[in-house]
Amino acid sequence: MKRYTIEQFMATTSILGASFSADERRVLFSSNAPGIFNAYTLPVEGGTPEPLTCSTSDSTFSVSFFPHDDRVLITRDQGGDENYHLFLLAPDGVEKDLTPGEGLKAQFMGWRPDGSAFFVSSNERDPRFFDLYRYDAQTYTRTLIYTNEQGFDLGPISRDERWIALNRVNTTSDSDIYLFDVARQEVKHLTPHEGSISFHAETFGPASRKLFFLTNEGSEFKRLCTYDLFSGAVTDHESADWDIINTYFSKDGRFRVTGINQDGSIVIRVVEVMEVVGEEGEKPVKLPAFPEGEIRGVVFSQSSSRMAFYLNGDRSPDNLFVHDFNTGQFKQLTQSLSKEIDSSDLVEAQVVRFRSFDGMVIPSIYYRPHEASATNKVPAIIYVHGGPGGQTMRGYNAQIQYLVNHGYAVLGINNRGSSGYGKTFFAAANRKHGREPLWDCIEAKTYLASRGHIDHERIGIMGASYGGYMTLSALAFRPEAFKVGVDIFGVSNWLRTLESIPLYWESMRKAIYDEIGDPVNDIDILVATSPLFHAKEIRKPLMVIQGANDPRVIKAESDEMVEAVRKHNIPVEYIVFPDEGHSFTKKKNQIKANRRILEFLDKYLKGRRRAERRKTSDTGRAQ
Repeated sequence: MKRYTIEQFMATTSILGASFSADERRVLFSSNAPGIFNAYTLPVEGGTPEPLTCSTSDSTFSVSFFPHDDRVLITRDQGGDENYHLFLLAPDGVEKDLTPGEGLKAQFMGWRPDGSAFFVSSNERDPRFFDLYRYDAQTYTRTLIYTNEQGFDLGPISRDERWIALNRVNTTSDSDIYLFDVARQEVKHLTPHEGSISFHAETFGPASRKLFFLTNEGSEFKRLCTYDLFSGAVTDHESADWDIINTYFSKDGRFRVTGINQDGSIVIRVVEVMEVVGEEGEKPVKLPAFPEGEIRGVVFSQSSSRMAFYLNGDRSPDNLFVHDFNTGQFKQLTQSLSKEIDSSDLVEAQVVRFRSFDGMVIPSIYYRPHEASATNKVPAIIYVHGGPGGQTMRGYNAQIQYLVNHGYAVLGINNRGSSGYGKTFFAAANRKHGREPLWDCIEAKTYLASRGHIDHERIGIMGASYGGYMTLSALAFRPEAFKVGVDIFGVSNWLRTLESIPLYWESMRKAIYDEIGDPVNDIDILVATSPLFHAKEIRKPLMVIQGANDPRVIKAESDEMVEAVRKHNIPVEYIVFPDEGHSFTKKKNQIKANRRILEFLDKYLKGRRRAERRKTSDTGRAQ
């Protein structure tokens, strides 16, 4: 087995998004091959990606081809501030900001079926709420079609433009659907209910007669239902033994795609819509035997004769494929994994479970180094996802594979409060952050120690965002548990974070307060669960990594935490990236952050002698 440098791991290309050109011969997507995301196209027969943008400062993401010509929509923010604008990119390379203005955030919301117009949301009128506009595809003249004065989250638009679905989050476990009648200018509440039940509008049927929505009413997991827009009848449409997470139709309405969150993996179903005695029926589409991996990001061409999608595996990053329904053939268009990396040197993840302190079963994703054994015990890291209601899932993760390749076992814990395991499990962390979810992480340490190939004295904890908060909490509230902590833009002071929530999160503010605490009425709880106020308890080495432009967890969160811990002569390493926000999208920064993380872990978790040996072996040579 070879050890690989972080430069070799980062030579792997990250790609995302897909849109077919009008002639269906090319696919538009985003790639960070040059070190920062830009927009590219590829022929459906394969070939060399053609760059459409060449940004060297701000990540640029592809959105869509225009339906009838080679114009393209792209989006970007500035330095990670998340204030995305929508841009027109003409065939000659000239860009035009379609959503100009300071401090606003805009998002593409879809095309009119005939391609003559497209929809855009923007919070320019009121920074708290997003209104809906229709743009003429030729003149770019826009029309305001919904003024969002009640603070809804904008949902799908029916193809006949008669209806706009609106989602409202009451709490993280309770939500509603409303329906705006464009003709009558009326809003109707579709889901009155009692108790905590989730309802979420997904899409309208091709004939604009039904609204497809998700709900967990009467069950642990979300299923797909339909609401008849004329009779009001609600019908169960599709279910699984896990959460259905989304559904959508192809542009011509011929196909419908369903995504299922199945025990930490994404499972895709595709059905063909059939007319049966005046009613719409569906039959499963039998797809060919694709290479091993999970299908993600399915997109159809205008005529639905071709399907673009991604395949992703634990040892294989996203690769773009195109399937031709007419010939039954498919073609892989990209090879994302660095040519210098042999995938057999990487590891397959395992889905594992353990019982926590109160008997609750905690599902996790486990990565075991090849060299780990009873006679060669390895150090381990508890890896906590963002959220709070996020989820660690199977699939390629360069950071995790890099650490595992260098001898660290990694347990991606889905502590209580994580998505994907039913509404009871999801709600089990409400108002308990810094306590029960953290105790799950403590029990994870016990579980790892029981596996026989882990050195129980060398277990650390790390994570980003909420995972960073959990890292700080572990070191402050259970200072004896972990040997080190790596906090990546994590919350240290809930009072400040909740007070500095971006204005455009207004529709979620009540739900966030309900789950975490109200900064006015729950000061005692928030102080008790904020690591900053307990920094004097931290006794183990800490690394903190922060983006200077982060709008969610502002830089002051990390600044003050680092200062407070250093006062007590605890080793703290602090890295700030001036051109990043609440994620790191530039390869040069990803390389620096991950190299420094490994050096920190080698020094404080493995020990100095092992770190010295690592310096001589981190050259890509065979071990």
